[in-house]
Amino acid sequence: MPVSVPPRALSALLGLPVLLFALITWQVVADGPLVGVDERLSEALVHPDRFSELLADLGNVQVAVPVLVVALAYVAWHGRATSVDRWWLPPLAGALAMALVPALVAPLKEWTDRPGTPAVPPATGYYPSGHTATAVVAYGAATLLLLGRLRAPAVRRGLVVLCVLLVLGTSYGLVRRGYHWPLDVVASWCLGAVLLTGVRLVDRRTPPGRTPRDVSRSTRRSSSGTPSSSNGPS
Repeated sequence: MPVSVPPRALSALLGLPVLLFALITWQVVADGPLVGVDERLSEALVHPDRFSELLADLGNVQVAVPVLVVALAYVAWHGRATSVDRWWLPPLAGALAMALVPALVAPLKEWTDRPGTPAVPPATGYYPSGHTATAVVAYGAATLLLLGRLRAPAVRRGLVVLCVLLVLGTSYGLVRRGYHWPLDVVASWCLGAVLLTGVRLVDRRTPPGRTPRDVSRSTRRSSSGTPSSSNGPS
């Protein structure tokens, strides 16, 4: 069963990233004071090496999206196996969130027209970071949807830790390698948080189904002649 999240918490998860994203975007477009801080921070952090490049590759579509596809397939199978009404909604929400990443990032890149760091060839269109947004949504949606279907607390905690490490590793690699300015990455965190909030809202509104244990018990009761909801007194 999906973990319950208070409506106020969900509102904060949606409102705060939107405000922060708007602030960062305004600063990038207007070349505000935050851009100067961002550039100095990048200069201090950039140190291209093979390890940072490998970390940045965690945000590649070829790496992150297959992870999400496997998770969505499991969620769909689990929903059907446990007789969940509208079992297809959570995996559909995860797939839609992933599809919205390029649909949102590409126009923003063209509009902001931000140049890259000195570590990459001269070009524009670096804001926000598509690799970061891909990692946040792919790994984040997979984690959110799987959490409600895993019972062991240790497994759930391990999954959350793994997701955080993958997203932070991707973000660090992109900045360390010089592929993106730090603000490019932070903006994509905000964008990803908004999309993941939508996934969470859909998932928590999907009615839970019966667990395999419940199905097994029901089958045993029916086969032994014990009245069940289908043949018992109304």
